[in-house]
Amino acid sequence: MFDFVKMREALADHYDLAPNPKLAAEMAETYARMDRVISPPDWAIHAPYVAAINRLKKEKNAVILAHNYMTPEIYHGVADVVGDSLQLAIEATKAEADIIVQCGVHFMAETSKILNPSKTVLIPDVEAGCSLAESITAAGIAEMRAKYPGAPVVSYVNTTAEVKAASDICCTSSNAAAIVRALPDETVIMTPDQYLAQNIANEVPEKNVVWWAGSCIVHEQYTPEDIREYRKWHPETRIIAHPECPPEVVAEADFSGSTSGIIKYVTAEKPKSAMLVTECSMASNIADELPEVEFAGPCNMCPYMKKITLEKILWSLHAGETEVFVDPEVADKARLAVERMIDMSRKLGI
Repeated sequence: MFDFVKMREALADHYDLAPNPKLAAEMAETYARMDRVISPPDWAIHAPYVAAINRLKKEKNAVILAHNYMTPEIYHGVADVVGDSLQLAIEATKAEADIIVQCGVHFMAETSKILNPSKTVLIPDVEAGCSLAESITAAGIAEMRAKYPGAPVVSYVNTTAEVKAASDICCTSSNAAAIVRALPDETVIMTPDQYLAQNIANEVPEKNVVWWAGSCIVHEQYTPEDIREYRKWHPETRIIAHPECPPEVVAEADFSGSTSGIIKYVTAEKPKSAMLVTECSMASNIADELPEVEFAGPCNMCPYMKKITLEKILWSLHAGETEVFVDPEVADKARLAVERMIDMSRKLGI
């Protein structure tokens, strides 16, 4: 359990974190990246944390990698690199800083440690988990291999180091179809997201894609009835779904893609109105960059992603908590699966 009392007492001894309208005004350039979705009073609350974090990063030679689902004050205020799981994995291999602070869920921090075994990797809240990562173990991989002998295992990066180590190659939602298509085998095992696998099976019909029955607690909540009802009342809205949604939801959408794919699509198309069928911080984070687009609901939040806050990031940098470790033997095997993904993605031009 996170010790908020200890954290807040220690931070209060070292930093002035009271709401500060004057400092907020001085940081107007940073605020301009998010002023469409964060009010001036809220920015006055966030500004002291953003200033302290950015100062500490320089002092400690740290870099912050933040997933697209982080809240705007993190995404725009303190992140050095933002992106989807593939982008963050690639950027982790380029990190030159001594310390990597992973603003995302635990498997992402594990991936950064796997790719940077000699660096210090911190996660601001070790309880930031993932329903997908928790849905499968190495024993589950062995079960699938026994059921489909000889078939390669393509595991989503939303998995633990142990599962990556038991897999042949990793994938993300942005490269899954290309990786499955490029493998020479007729049957391909995908774990652990059943809906991503089903969507890939529809996209790559020449392959026999089989899957583990895991799912994302955010994306599995959407239904095709929700989409049809919304479209009935707002026919002009472009509906954009993440491929972790059930296939019948994706079938109702105008476009489906990873978080980076969604950003590219909306940036290129600039529809008058768009509904992002994914974790709701996505729309908030790109709203200021696309003022001509009106972003509509729905909004399902990931409770794990939202465990990462400015306060916890500051504490993580200040106290060096919580450091992520991966067993070296497991890390070596997991690194092969991740590096195969990155290498294949580069060869395929993804």
